[in-house]
Amino acid sequence: MNNSKNIDGEEMKGKVWLAGAGPGDAGLLTIRTAELMEEADVIVYDALLSAQILSKIPEHTETIFVGKHAGHHPVPQHEINRILVEEAKKGKHVLRLKGGDPFVFGRGGEEVEELLKEDISFEIIPGITSSVAVPAYAGIPVTHRNYTSSFHVITGHARKDGKLEIDFQSLVSLNGTLVFLMSVSSMEMILNGLMDAGMDPDTPAAVLERGTTAKQRRIVATVGTLKEEAERSKVKTPAIIMVGQVCELSETFHWAEDRPLGGKQILITRPRQNSSVLSKQLRDLGAQVIELPSIHTVSISPNERLRQALEQFGTVSEEEWIVFTSPIGVTVFFEQLKEIGVDLRSIFCKKAIVKFAAIGSGTAAALRSYGLISDVVPEIYNAKELGMSIAEKALKGSHILIVRAQTGSEELLPPLECAELIVEDVPLYRTEYEVRSFLRHKIEKMFEKEEIDCVTFTSASTVEGFVHSFEKLDLTKIHAICIGEQTANKARDYGMDVKISQKATIESLVEEVIQNYGNQVDADGQK
Repeated sequence: MNNSKNIDGEEMKGKVWLAGAGPGDAGLLTIRTAELMEEADVIVYDALLSAQILSKIPEHTETIFVGKHAGHHPVPQHEINRILVEEAKKGKHVLRLKGGDPFVFGRGGEEVEELLKEDISFEIIPGITSSVAVPAYAGIPVTHRNYTSSFHVITGHARKDGKLEIDFQSLVSLNGTLVFLMSVSSMEMILNGLMDAGMDPDTPAAVLERGTTAKQRRIVATVGTLKEEAERSKVKTPAIIMVGQVCELSETFHWAEDRPLGGKQILITRPRQNSSVLSKQLRDLGAQVIELPSIHTVSISPNERLRQALEQFGTVSEEEWIVFTSPIGVTVFFEQLKEIGVDLRSIFCKKAIVKFAAIGSGTAAALRSYGLISDVVPEIYNAKELGMSIAEKALKGSHILIVRAQTGSEELLPPLECAELIVEDVPLYRTEYEVRSFLRHKIEKMFEKEEIDCVTFTSASTVEGFVHSFEKLDLTKIHAICIGEQTANKARDYGMDVKISQKATIESLVEEVIQNYGNQVDADGQK
């Protein structure tokens, strides 16, 4: 909904959802927040949202960045309030996406007050707060019956005069776990305040940096030594400070980095329609996955050439083939059948024998989902091998209808033509290159800081799309995991460091990622 007036000319007010996105790992998004990300007209988001989460924002959704960093507020809170009101008054569904939980030091209360003043409808969607999630990912329970029965969350953010409004005496007397958010710059004051209030300097303490993300770090020490250890490790924001006996449990409770791909960040460039299986397999192994489709497909509609081809199909020769070169091609083909009103019976109930060919196992699986079994799937999944396999199996003079991308590989055609087959090459969709600017800039910085371990490519076009989108990157520093020689050769053309999966399957691609970037764990569970 994005019109400011209804059909009677009355002014419409939209609605605002204040939602917590959690501390970074996209797996910690609530179901409701994930739904709203798909449904919102505009998303107003913070600086601390991870690229993993931002990559889930649909291409059509408007975004407004209002990020804040420690000591730097480019968009003041009153301006954020104004933006929410202004967008809602345009009749839009507005998602205010905040790191952590909107009501845990997230200033969500101030935003609600403004919405109430302007009589704008709103909902609150709680998020998983970093005060609990970050310790859990570091192997630290905030409570444990053998250590403490309470935990307390305190802001470590100092006032403008540099002082802290913390009653250290009361905190020390609670004998519970203390969690200080936004506290790195105030670490020395916090630790000294606790010791001055009578806390034993040998009390376990920890600083947890970038918790729940692939690059999380934990530094465990004591209240008396944590400042020195943090400086030695060059800890930066975002990070939280924990104080309490439970901190020592991280030495045995740690788990996140122990997974096969724990601590690894992987960017996948596969088209969004096909990325879910690859993303899930990598995430299940512990990787943080940024879904960044470097290409997207646009269906050719109306497709007059396909309509004409299907009218003649089944009458040209004794044996007729339909050839698919990608899973997305299968999906688009059946979508276009519905669009042009073609009944499958009009294809199968003619005099010709109808056969199907698929370039690989993924494409064959897509066909099976429609109840069709491929007659040909080459052992090596590429266009040339597909053409050779069809030429070997097809009867002389057979009609071969190829349905694929507008710019498909030319290597498919020569084997078919040499076998004196009747070839008709019909485009179903075209490939376009585009990465949204707000995400491109964030990812460019991540590459500069060497925070992305590798990039996966499943076709030459995904390589082209990536290069087109990141023209400023030093491509020689990109570690590419590729499916197939054709994809690998395209990546090599741009100077990337290339590894190729043993087979042209998603499973084999994942195995290659593990082989090259996985954590090697011995029998005792140590890296």
